[in-house]
Amino acid sequence: MTQRVWNFSAGPGVLPLPVLEEAQRDLLALPGAGASVLEISHRSKRFDAIIQEAESNLRQLLNIPDDYHVLFLQGGASLQFAMVPMNLLGDGSADYLITGSWGQKAYKEAQLVGKARTVWNGKDENFTRTPRPDEYAIAPEARYVHFTANETIQGVVFPSEPTVGDVPLVCDMSSNFLSMPIDVRQYALIYAGAQKNAGPAGVTIVILRDDLLARVPDNLPAMLNYRVQAENKSLYNTPPVFAIYIVMLVTRWLLHTIGGLERMEQINREKARLLYEVIDQSEGFYRGHAHPDHRSIMNVTWRLPSEALEQQFLHEAQARGLHELKGHRSVGGCRASIYNAMPIEGVQALRAFMLEFMAQHR
Repeated sequence: MTQRVWNFSAGPGVLPLPVLEEAQRDLLALPGAGASVLEISHRSKRFDAIIQEAESNLRQLLNIPDDYHVLFLQGGASLQFAMVPMNLLGDGSADYLITGSWGQKAYKEAQLVGKARTVWNGKDENFTRTPRPDEYAIAPEARYVHFTANETIQGVVFPSEPTVGDVPLVCDMSSNFLSMPIDVRQYALIYAGAQKNAGPAGVTIVILRDDLLARVPDNLPAMLNYRVQAENKSLYNTPPVFAIYIVMLVTRWLLHTIGGLERMEQINREKARLLYEVIDQSEGFYRGHAHPDHRSIMNVTWRLPSEALEQQFLHEAQARGLHELKGHRSVGGCRASIYNAMPIEGVQALRAFMLEFMAQHR
């Protein structure tokens, strides 16, 4: 197959076509380097320019203050589940808000490292929403509060940052990173696997406030030590060179083609509206998983009247070029991940198919 389909995969997700075309064009020989980006040294001037532009673009897009470090690490968000407590927990305790599968995994990893407690857990409600501020109490002495901004599997999002007082706020932002503007100063640490909105699998972006580095214990292995990584500007060992190069191209696309994150958010909300409108007006044929006030604009999740009908929907959708719509195995149903790079035409094609399928089977 050489023709591109509409790829609704939850991750690795769709990448901007202009980014793929530029990477393809320059794959054999990066301009000015005489070699592929897959071959150049991570100590070379050419790669230094790539990683510096990737950081500069991120700082511009997110308005990242000067007292925050931007790191390009490996191991995915799943490694950050352990690195955060290893670096920040010490002899204290951390508070966790659990709103879905990834929050559960982060909490489980923290418990292996030290003391962590759940201050709110949406499991009893099948992870359909995020908590109100009056539903949880943060311990003032907590070393940090951890939350997952957007739960990819359940399609649940925090409408705004949780209320945590002066306790440092740590966020897994993997699946809605760069989808809209944020106030970085509300956070002590943000981490995001790149493979949703920022680039390919293989690099994890970490944004952390400088004062946190004083907490890092001296007995951590170097690769798991934020202070070592910051001091070496993400170059302690060979970084994921190609993945960082793609992050540079994606952030350049966001800045110069899209026009920034305010515009990106407008596009994303319109894409999500097209699908949620069908769900809401289907009179129960399509049943959205998330509460309307807590619905993700990145991962739209829904069920049909029966599992048999869901299987038929998925089979016919794939035949129409609408791929990767199967919900996560732990939830079932359907899921459309409509990350930044998913063109609105792809969402329109899915909407048209949903309406047609409903007309035939309701």
